Amino acid sequence: MEREFIAWLGRFGAPLLFFAQVFGIFGLPIPDELLLTIAGALVASGRLNPFSTAAAAVSGCLTGITLSYAVGRWVGLHVVRARFTRHHDAIERAQGLFRRFGGWLLAFGYFIPGVRHVTAIMAGSGCLDYRTFVAYAYPGGALWCAVFLSLGYVAGDRWPEVVHAARSQFARAALVAVALIAGYAVIRVVSEWRRT
Repeated sequence: MEREFIAWLGRFGAPLLFFAQVFGIFGLPIPDELLLTIAGALVASGRLNPFSTAAAAVSGCLTGITLSYAVGRWVGLHVVRARFTRHHDAIERAQGLFRRFGGWLLAFGYFIPGVRHVTAIMAGSGCLDYRTFVAYAYPGGALWCAVFLSLGYVAGDRWPEVVHAARSQFARAALVAVALIAGYAVIRVVSEWRRT
């Protein structure tokens, strides 16, 4: 499968990377991190232009996350409230928590597969206005693209070994990050509960 990605990226370049990022961030099962790493390695070998590759990766990522936000804005909250009418208070509390922590979840959620899709839809469903969404999601997306493109660029021809090592380290780091965010959220909720 990785050889196919290399062939496709070598043949179609930046346009393929753009659309893969849009649909991968939006929620289709596309291995975004792997594609970005391969693209970085192809830039290092001179097979892809560094500027068009970086522009396609970042613009595709930001387009995909904005589409997720738009879905949440247009249908998210209305559908959630209509489907779970008995849990209106719980929905309001969840949105309140997201208002407090949601921006940071948007910024760093890119690094946790699956989280970036949910946070953008939740943000669009009424938790965050568009300016706040952009302030957190766009720099986070640019950072995420830069990390994986740079990883591939530095790895060069050794990128398969680096990707394998990074996957295991990434899984550990993601678990630690989720645990820290959850712990922080619990502490904040308990402190808010004690105040009332």
